[in-house]
Amino acid sequence: MRYMFYPKNVPNMERIFRLVLGIALLGITFLTDQAPIGAGLLIFSALFVMVTAFVGWCPACAMMGRKIGSKSQNRG
Repeated sequence: MRYMFYPKNVPNMERIFRLVLGIALLGITFLTDQAPIGAGLLIFSALFVMVTAFVGWCPACAMMGRKIGSKSQNRG
């Protein structure tokens, strides 16, 4: 039996995109010369995006009421 403590609200394709984006942000951080505050913000953003990719739940999407498989997402 599988237990879920929270409903996932990030689809698999978006999770892959978020992971690639997080890696790119980390690369930009370490390959460019930036002020410490800018580097810190980029690292925080990259880690946040990567954690939401691994977990499959995004708090911003949850505040907007996004759910996987809902009728509003399946409209073409």
